[in-house]
Order: sequence, then structure tokens, then C-alpha cells
Amino acid sequence: MNILEKLAEHAAERVEAYRREIPLSEMKARAIEAADRTGSAAFAFEKALRGEEIRFICECKKASPSRGLIAPDFPYRKIAQEYESAGAAAVSVLTEPKWFLGQDRYLQEIAETVGIPCLRKDFTVDEYMIWQAKVLGAGAVLLICSITAEEELKRYLAICDRIGLSALTEAHDADEVKMAVSCGARVIGVNNRNLKDFTVDIHNSIRLREMAPEDVIFVAESGIRTPEDVEELRKNGVNAVLIGEQLMRAGDPAAELRRLRGGEQ
Repeated sequence: MNILEKLAEHAAERVEAYRREIPLSEMKARAIEAADRTGSAAFAFEKALRGEEIRFICECKKASPSRGLIAPDFPYRKIAQEYESAGAAAVSVLTEPKWFLGQDRYLQEIAETVGIPCLRKDFTVDEYMIWQAKVLGAGAVLLICSITAEEELKRYLAICDRIGLSALTEAHDADEVKMAVSCGARVIGVNNRNLKDFTVDIHNSIRLREMAPEDVIFVAESGIRTPEDVEELRKNGVNAVLIGEQLMRAGDPAAELRRLRGGEQ
């Protein structure tokens, strides 16, 4: 199995444990109640990514499978607040516990701390995780084409729509972008990392941008390291960038975000 398949397998095991603690029916009821409370804040994630300027989704990530431990000291709420003050449109929060050392409470506490929407960055393999994300305070969930069947993706997107949750639908190649478009994804992210050998090429996003309709919000993920990278993506129609390790490895993540934004304050 490649790393993504391992992550998906472990996510399925976690879902079984979640269900034993809180049944699906109860989690659904909690999510619908949360949706009723949020009201006009529905789909805040995709709303935050629209506009003329390229938007930044900044990640709170303690570790990764490719790089191991990234942030031994991990004041996640402070980091998220600094992202917000430095101009981030949204915060991506890792909740996968085995390889990324994430926790659900990171998402819940960050969502309570910042005023910008949060993406639950995890490996969605069951509808339970979508309902749960809404309860935890997420504004969006990650749906990955390579671990999701087409009919299942349509069903997941429908659940998201029901509770005002955005979905970042992630693709790695042309076939997956086609799948995301055919399923009605409104936000499509292209991961520039090759999951077989972990090499990164930001031009993957540029090559695939033209395959998605212009009104689809298009996000480039992984490998963005310089203001020049950001500008090249912007010129090629990319609406937003998701940046994690580059920020987390910087001594001052907020200052690094300002640098990537071209020195904007």
C-alpha cells in the first residue's frame, strides 16, 4: 500500500471507534443542529477563497509522513491567530493522529479561537467524518478522489451541501480532476506531491487548471515556497494556495506568510 492507502485504512479504524463512542444518528443530529446555528455562515470556506487576489490557506501541522516531526513545539491556537492576523483566508488543521500527530481537539479549539474558516484536513473514508467535522466547528472537509469512488464522492458532496459545509475535493491527475468536476465539486485542490516518491512539482496545478471550469475555485497544494511560485500560480488562474510545511518550519510562520504574500502587511 502507498501512504495514502495506509492513511485511509487507519481512518476507517478510527471511524469504528468513533461510532462506538457516539452513534452515527446522534452525530448527524448534532451536525444538523450546528448547521441551524451557523445559518448565514454556511459555506464560509469557499466564500473566503473568492476574490481577485490569490488566497492563502495556512496549515497547522505538527508532523507528516514524508518529513516526520515538523513542529516539536506546537502552540496551535497561537499559530492560527498569527496566520489570521497576517492575512490568511482560512486555516487548515490536521486531525489525523498517527502520521500527522493531529487531534480533533486542535480543530475544535482553533475554530473557537479564530474568525476565519477552518478546513478539517483528514482522510475522509466515511460519512461519519463529515457530520463530525461540522460538530467540531469546521467550515470545510477534505475529500480525496483517489480514495473515494465516484458515487460516494457525489453522496459526500450532497451531505456537505445539506449542512452548509464546504468541501475541498483533492485531485492528483487529469482523471481525478474530471471526476471532481463531474461530481459537482465547487472547490478543487490539486496536490503537487507525487505520493509514490514524494517529489513535488507546482506545475502540476498549472497543467490541470484548464480542466476545471473558470467558476470552480482552484487550489494549489504542496511545494509552494516563494512569492514567485505564488505569482506564477496566480497568473495561471489558481485562486488559492494551501501551504503547510513551508510555514511550519519557519521560525516565524506569520512573517513567512507575509513574505509569500509579497511583503504585504
